Amino acid sequence: MRKKYEVLSPAGDIDCLMSAVQFGADAVYLAGEQFGMRTASKNFNDENLAKGIEYAHNRGVKVYITCNILPRSKELAELPRFLSTAQDLGADAFIIADLGVMELAKKYAPNVECHVSTQAGIVNYETANVLYNMGASRVVLARELTIDEIAEIRAKIPSDLEIEVFVHGAMCVSFSGRCLISSYMTGRDANHGDCAQPCRWKYHLYEENREGQYFPVEENDKGTFLYNSRDLCMIEHIPELLQAGVTSLKIEGRAKSAYYTSVITNAYSNALRDYIRMGDSYTLAPWIKEEVNKVSHREYNTGFFFGSEPGQVTGNGGYIREYDVVAMCEGSTDDCTIITQRNKFFTGDTLDILPPGGMSFEVKVDEIKNEYGQTVESTPHAMEKLYIKTDKPIPQGSYLRKKRV
Repeated sequence: MRKKYEVLSPAGDIDCLMSAVQFGADAVYLAGEQFGMRTASKNFNDENLAKGIEYAHNRGVKVYITCNILPRSKELAELPRFLSTAQDLGADAFIIADLGVMELAKKYAPNVECHVSTQAGIVNYETANVLYNMGASRVVLARELTIDEIAEIRAKIPSDLEIEVFVHGAMCVSFSGRCLISSYMTGRDANHGDCAQPCRWKYHLYEENREGQYFPVEENDKGTFLYNSRDLCMIEHIPELLQAGVTSLKIEGRAKSAYYTSVITNAYSNALRDYIRMGDSYTLAPWIKEEVNKVSHREYNTGFFFGSEPGQVTGNGGYIREYDVVAMCEGSTDDCTIITQRNKFFTGDTLDILPPGGMSFEVKVDEIKNEYGQTVESTPHAMEKLYIKTDKPIPQGSYLRKKRV
């Protein structure tokens, strides 16, 4: 097996980047204001990109910049400046889907590594070898591969060509993200990062001579969800992934919140560290397995890694949400914890705490005081600064969560 592995986390903005770093990411991937596949996230202008790279590098974390759209000819003129600026700011790698962009990156940013995106649809070792010969240092394999197919690719490519795979997050109904449904139905181009996600919509049929009279095509009493993919979750299969030769465990979610990034990064980074430390005696800690259910998610499965598995959510088009973030820990005094409120909770509540990089634990709220020193029974005011007493100390930067009843 390879000796160095990484958890690669999404960063839709500077807050997500800092959260990923604080909660254990070895590398983050993000986009500038152009050429990235997520327009729903805030992304990074040059100033924030410089700040983000400096913050990450000062803590030993790498930064990969997505340049993975399929650009039209009229967009190419802007690429040289984008690529050279990213190199000047210290980017560690570009994630690229287009061969023309790859050639431009080699010309205008020769000191930045090239990682070939999953958008390129890499499913065999010959393609991986060709890309290596063109200058790629890493291939992000198509999501449609099994563990055994990944192992075969690993065995037949150069040892210094790294393999990255998605291990967690939303799955696209199309092959390796190559989708035209959004373009056809809304005019929003998924391959330019502007997908409207019509695959998640609820559909009915109606006959052309009876417009407005709907005919159900029902999977259940809630309707029909034709393309509604489950979310991927490989938290229980870290050993199989690494034994197959995977270098980088990639978390999907550049449009997700800093909280989502923190929780999922923390889970995978702890699982990876435990496996490296324990080797053959490794078992997944129960608290880590529980963590992936503490973010908003669709029903989970393992994608294509172990062959055919039900990949469609038929019951609804929405999310499962079992916990709410109620506060963030800003620090402490001699006898209390300083928090900023996010959602309502009460004196006497038991809260679930996620500290940066560590194991979650529970505390009981014994007392709540507002900024005027007045004792209060609950926290109804958004973003209010509060002081709480609990039966255990809470580290700065922790998320305070409450389980939904």
